Amino acid sequence: MPSPSNNFLGKTITHLRDIWRDATDFRARREQLELSAELSEKDEATLREWIDHCLEERGGEVAARVRAATLGRSYLDLSDEGQLRFLKILAAHYDTDNAAVEAGIATWQQASPAHRPQAAQQLRELLEPPRMRLLRLFNELPQGIKFLVDMRAQILALRNQHPALRPLEGDLKNLLRSWFDVGLLQLEQIRWQSSAEVLEKLIEYEAVHAIQSWDDLKNRLDSDRRCFAFFHPNMPSEPLIFVEVALVNGLADNVQALLDESAPVGNIEQADTAIFYSISNAQRGLAGISFGNFLIKRVVKELQHDFPQLRQFATLSPIPGLTRWLKRTAPEELAALPGGSIVAAQLTDGQLPESLENDELQAALLQLTAHYLAVAERKGGTAADPVTHFHLSNGAEIAQLNWMADGSANGLKQSAGMMVNYLYDLPKIEERSEAYSRDGTRTLSSGFKSLLSK
Repeated sequence: MPSPSNNFLGKTITHLRDIWRDATDFRARREQLELSAELSEKDEATLREWIDHCLEERGGEVAARVRAATLGRSYLDLSDEGQLRFLKILAAHYDTDNAAVEAGIATWQQASPAHRPQAAQQLRELLEPPRMRLLRLFNELPQGIKFLVDMRAQILALRNQHPALRPLEGDLKNLLRSWFDVGLLQLEQIRWQSSAEVLEKLIEYEAVHAIQSWDDLKNRLDSDRRCFAFFHPNMPSEPLIFVEVALVNGLADNVQALLDESAPVGNIEQADTAIFYSISNAQRGLAGISFGNFLIKRVVKELQHDFPQLRQFATLSPIPGLTRWLKRTAPEELAALPGGSIVAAQLTDGQLPESLENDELQAALLQLTAHYLAVAERKGGTAADPVTHFHLSNGAEIAQLNWMADGSANGLKQSAGMMVNYLYDLPKIEERSEAYSRDGTRTLSSGFKSLLSK
């Protein structure tokens, strides 16, 4: 488990310790939970007894919440090893009671029609693991929802090595999915005048094009730029997902040009295109809980209202799976694809040459990349590239492939410097989204199709 002191989880932990200390001090003389940092075997009985008291609500609801706050503080004070043991105890000892469920099924099967609804309700209660009640108690604490989001982030990092944690991770995901329903989220524009705390987190969480400095951030929040984020009412200073937008003329084809701090500020009154050039999920613990499609649609509405002259809404997106796909595809398989024989001949251990300044290789790479975006697929028939899949699911068109659009080290590493524009034709997005979800149809512009026919 990564050391929390190296990231924003560390700041969250320090803050929660202070908040939850206030919630527990008035009972400190009556009840204390003392655990070693490593959570030794000797401590396990003490911990389980404390959890049992929380679940039984001995002393009432308020007492249960105080015990939960004490338990949460104790968890934060554990070492990485101790936290892992804590999670394993929750996973192993507070799961669904299979024997009780089987008895509940028998009761439901034998119940008369009049009593079957009651038996069904009892069965539903038996199917829910007892740990769910403890997780809900954590959520009721000040900033408890952030604590649970970060706990799931920890479990996601551990679950492959410790598969016994998977059911606990699934329980957390189900709870968070209901608590983070898009109808509960608030869309806010992030400005240079926003709080320093939010701006710091924007820098920390930017996952597509790293923010290099405060001047870089200020440039991204200038008058010809916009940044919008979803927030949850119980996490008001924590962006969940955010999108950065440039207001320009025509489809942008180079991200370094968009991020150039020395470039003159554009005239937003004459801009006809909104370019979404970065979408970042800010909370690892909310992985698999989709906000991006709702965010784009909400932001489009905001921009249409503020800038009615805008005619195009498009992205300038990375192709994060391209070089991985080239590396794992057999040379003979690549050679059978459009442009593939030339590219395959240039690969060394699956790697492209450092210099791509070769017209023949450039043409072949463009053709092969077009095939990757428009044809290559994962199991289930969805687009092989995750970003492509995301935008096609939202009803976008693959509009334009841009050579050397991202010359950064990361851009060259993941996609040979190429980026792609996905175009959102608003009257058609629902139809296109449904066609892609139903039968895998990928909408392509005429210009993009020409790459496939060469």
